[in-house]
Amino acid sequence: MTNTMTKSTLITDRDAQNHPVASHDEWLVERKALLTREKELTRLSDQVAAARRALPWVRIDKNYLFDTPDGQRTLGELFDGRRQLLVQHFMFAPDWEQGCPSCSFMADHMDGMTAHLAQRDVTFTAISRAPLADITKFRARMGWQFNWASSRRSDFNYDFRVSFTPVETAKGEIHYNYGPWPHAFDEWPGISAFYKNDQGAVFHTYSTYARGVEAMMGTYKLLDLAPKGRSERNVDHKMEWVKHHDRYETAAQNDADTQGAVDKQFSSVPKNACH
Repeated sequence: MTNTMTKSTLITDRDAQNHPVASHDEWLVERKALLTREKELTRLSDQVAAARRALPWVRIDKNYLFDTPDGQRTLGELFDGRRQLLVQHFMFAPDWEQGCPSCSFMADHMDGMTAHLAQRDVTFTAISRAPLADITKFRARMGWQFNWASSRRSDFNYDFRVSFTPVETAKGEIHYNYGPWPHAFDEWPGISAFYKNDQGAVFHTYSTYARGVEAMMGTYKLLDLAPKGRSERNVDHKMEWVKHHDRYETAAQNDADTQGAVDKQFSSVPKNACH
């Protein structure tokens, strides 16, 4: 989780000083060429989105129960009267003192979106295995308003392959992101989508894991437009720079103190868990 960066894997300010410079007309030629590729990518993204919506659905017959601020609720009740539900599988295990920094990075983008999602018949909620009291405390610390439920009473996390039992992790390989996964940790991130029909039946329509969760990371989309891009080191744990938004410190000692506490807590959790 260090913030160390190497010049060989980043576009540094020195690199920027030596960056090619062209006239406006020369730049425009290359920009239009790139625009052609961007349009191809946009059209491909639309095609993939259509294929995603065309996937068959799986009816949910299991009675999952969740702890919420409004009491115990079923999966169907988490829809809050809408037909569509998006779930962030937020990495927050029962014995953790705080939620995953990378999942928190994802969640930081949500409060501004929920009103707009509601206008398109979509409810959003985060779900974690941590007890509701721990979730409530951490949610207040982070200043979030979105819904967040505890799945500690059910197999929900295990069934949707974002939490793994000690028996599974002891094998050194788990089944995550629709295949064998060599990083055998007990928590991993994901996003799942559900639909509820007029009769109240709930269907699982889609889940995405690993880098698929970048769908919630609007910051990355803007960084991809910036001259230096994401500025991440070329290492397995590319999200090592991400901290809880209230832990970005300017004083070196404060930074070291808080980082040490986070490192201790997440010593058994992959630092690129959401990447």
